[in-house]
Amino acid sequence: MRLPCLFPGLAVALLLGLAGVTLAALPALARMQLSALTLAIVLGMLLGNVVGDRLPATFAPGIAFAQRSLLRTGVVLYGLRISFQQITAIGPGALALDLAVVGSTLALGLWIGRRWLGLDRDTALLTACGSAICGAAAVLATERVLRAEPGKVAIAIASVVLFGTLNIFLYPQLYPHLGLAPLEFGVYAGATVHEVAQVVAVGNAIGPQATDTAVIVKLTRVLLLVPFLFLLGGWQARRGGERGAISVPWFALAFVGACAFNSLVALPPTLRARLLDLDTLLLATAMAALGLETRFARVRALGPKPLLLALLLFGWLAIGGYWLTRWLVG
Repeated sequence: MRLPCLFPGLAVALLLGLAGVTLAALPALARMQLSALTLAIVLGMLLGNVVGDRLPATFAPGIAFAQRSLLRTGVVLYGLRISFQQITAIGPGALALDLAVVGSTLALGLWIGRRWLGLDRDTALLTACGSAICGAAAVLATERVLRAEPGKVAIAIASVVLFGTLNIFLYPQLYPHLGLAPLEFGVYAGATVHEVAQVVAVGNAIGPQATDTAVIVKLTRVLLLVPFLFLLGGWQARRGGERGAISVPWFALAFVGACAFNSLVALPPTLRARLLDLDTLLLATAMAALGLETRFARVRALGPKPLLLALLLFGWLAIGGYWLTRWLVG
């Protein structure tokens, strides 16, 4: 597809992404830990619903490009935040905890969402993976494999952002009553809080040891997105009747490659910071593009059940995750 065809929609999504990044840097919003991704999708949804069907058709190719190609590039660059040395440093107990939390949350999300609440597969799976792995980034990556409707993606992102934000206020209040040392609390927070930014906020409320440990455990949990996407791709292929075929998400392989590069090569700090800034902008632009195609009427049509599912998973992460931490780490 030629660049002139992409320019109108891509320019709008990029401007909204830049606005999200700029707003997230404002001191008042930074204290609230409202990430650029969250603000970008909100801005996109506002514009998309105000303009509605009056949005010119010429915008569609660029918006679709942002949702697909920019998103995948952003997921790949996200790997520069993780090194295999960090994963090794957390020890087998914390790694086992990450595996237990991700596996149990995905299983519970699908079971409760499908059996109890009667949700469709995509909505249940998107909400579950956002809660289990890494919030909005996991929902977006999973959407590229499922090719779910924008409204379902938006409600999954909104629900995990809502309850992940509650963690910022809840976890520091719980800390004195949990009987966990700062390091153990960092493991607990990293294994159970939704977004990386939220993990940082929770850890900072306790101290540097809790923060450092929480971020490492959380980034290790993020890496589990890769095997999840491979399993999901294989499941999709089997459901489609493609014997022996597995839909390999190439960006997941590239994500692992970026992690390996970050483990072996020490980039100059300034260059690394610029690449991470670019990554944030790419993901924010993809979120804005998603928001532009999300109509409130479609989200309302999904009803309160996705929010209830996210609430139940929030409770499982806080309570079940605590007991798993005591069992595997404490």
